[in-house]
Amino acid sequence: MPQIVDSHCHLDFPDFKDDLDGVISRAAEAGVARMVTICTKLRELDNVRGIAEKYDPVFFAAGTHPMNVTAEPEVSVEELVALAAHPKMVGIGETGLDYYYTAESAEAQKAALAIHIEAARQTSLPLIIHSRAADDDMAFILKSEMAKAPFTCVMHCFSSTPELARVALDLGFYLSMSGIATFKKSQEVRDIFAATPVDRILVETDAPYLAPMPFRGKRNEPAYTAHTAKVGAEVMGMEYADFAAQTTANFDRLFAKAAAWRPA
Repeated sequence: MPQIVDSHCHLDFPDFKDDLDGVISRAAEAGVARMVTICTKLRELDNVRGIAEKYDPVFFAAGTHPMNVTAEPEVSVEELVALAAHPKMVGIGETGLDYYYTAESAEAQKAALAIHIEAARQTSLPLIIHSRAADDDMAFILKSEMAKAPFTCVMHCFSSTPELARVALDLGFYLSMSGIATFKKSQEVRDIFAATPVDRILVETDAPYLAPMPFRGKRNEPAYTAHTAKVGAEVMGMEYADFAAQTTANFDRLFAKAAAWRPA
């Protein structure tokens, strides 16, 4: 069975309480060999980290989600760098900008994003970006920060404009395809990925959210990455096995720490 990676999920969320063994098992049965569970509130990091420590296929990333910046203690570069010493912490974030729900905290979000970018530089771990209804500011910040010093990045659950996609790709970043790409009304998203170099695409669930067709409206889980990847293969005009192999290679290139990790 072709092996794929769920590059972004939230296994610590209550939706998975008492079902993690089943979730991990079903992922393996679907060919999802690895997954990255994402911390969105650092006060909940112990739970996120504990999941990665319990299950060999699970890695984690840590940061403060842009919608949480005003409710959470401000994180420092030094704190993120120290957390990254953990052998299974493989990314910084998710961070970013969300003006759809929380435009009132835009300045605080920008400040937090700058902190996460610097932590990504210092750790050489990829930045995991959430961007919604903030394309102009996001493009400006990413270009400005890259001009200061380089860092790597994935635009998670990409469903923004072709213009932001082009900025991200021109900077050497990756776009991650979620279940949104399987929705009937998401042709623009599919067109963006069709125009993206295949060596810059990752796949993800963002579980428990955004379940792909035919599970839309239900709880999402890492096993469903396969359904998004099948649509990705169709969009790129590839065989599923080839698309799975390519996106896995892309993940290993970006998340090099995860690729190098071996069980004790």
